[in-house]
Amino acid sequence: MDKFDKRYMLMASIWAGNSYCVRRKVGALIVKDKMIISDGYNGTPTGFENICEDENNVSKPYVLHAEANAITKIARSNNSSNGSTLYVTASPCIECAKLIIQSGIQRVVYGEQYRLTDGIDLLARAGIQVEHLPLEECQ
Repeated sequence: MDKFDKRYMLMASIWAGNSYCVRRKVGALIVKDKMIISDGYNGTPTGFENICEDENNVSKPYVLHAEANAITKIARSNNSSNGSTLYVTASPCIECAKLIIQSGIQRVVYGEQYRLTDGIDLLARAGIQVEHLPLEECQ
């Protein structure tokens, strides 16, 4: 880990503050050649109400994860995520791990360990470099 890893992770945590989700706010940055080429935070799709949880405080099934938002934003741009690093404040789930693999991201740095590790396990199996960098170490 270097000072840039810590700074990008801190920036991802600041970006998470844009989320309207109550239960958990997650931010993500995709960085290539020391340039931020995409960003994302968890929330509802464009055009939907900015309410992530239902009346029972359960996340609505159509809420997008921060990683998915950052990756799909790349798809709408002229950038390529091939060979990039993803900084995300929470470890990726298995669905986001599949998107990460397919998008050509080579390295994932995450802050908080989620209770399930299947996403991290899949990334490692795909040969993607995965590193845990707790947010407390980025201050």
